[in-house]
Amino acid sequence: MNVRKLPDHADTSQLRAQAKELRRAYAGGNPAAAARVRAVHPEADGEISLRDAQLVIAREHDFPGWRDLVAAVVAQQSGGNDLHRWFGVELNNGTWDVLNAGLSDDSPQIERERALYAAYASTYHWMQAGTVANHGRGEYMIASVAVAIGLLEVAARHASRYAELIDAHPAAFADWDRAFAAEARARVASRSGDPGAAGLRAEAIRAIEAVADPEDRRICRERLAAAPW
Repeated sequence: MNVRKLPDHADTSQLRAQAKELRRAYAGGNPAAAARVRAVHPEADGEISLRDAQLVIAREHDFPGWRDLVAAVVAQQSGGNDLHRWFGVELNNGTWDVLNAGLSDDSPQIERERALYAAYASTYHWMQAGTVANHGRGEYMIASVAVAIGLLEVAARHASRYAELIDAHPAAFADWDRAFAAEARARVASRSGDPGAAGLRAEAIRAIEAVADPEDRRICRERLAAAPW
């Protein structure tokens, strides 16, 4: 295996992007990507998970695992300062990676637990270092994980908390926060079999269409279209 030196200004977002690109290249049959993956996962066949690809990136930088690589980057980036903000970002990004990869109530228990605990941990760190908007968006992430894995009462509680924070601090939030809050309530109602779910979804659609920025509106629409319902 070709071992790479960790750059002086390593960035976990770039390393995560490298893992995603490796995963795509391997799935596409790229011979170089296949050789890199099989150096770490000799039995790999077909698609690999993002976690598998992250392990390859870690080993290529001479670390035993992804967590060890991330820990080294944290130490390098922060010098011990502003760790709450760093962990808030890192845990948030990792959790959304898992959600977007199709986390569900059929996922292995360990994956469901990791995603939920990471969402809580990210929110905790943002409550220490961020704004009320960061807190609210953490509540949304917890609700999104919980509804995906079938913990509907937990999801409802955190979706409601997100809406409460928006109502209490309207100037701190963007128009797309209101769209996401409406989507979260509609999703929980739909999965719970609530007879008012259709009306809440219609409300979410109206909130999305009221988002001013076209790119933000597109992201909200994609989130609304994503499973599970």
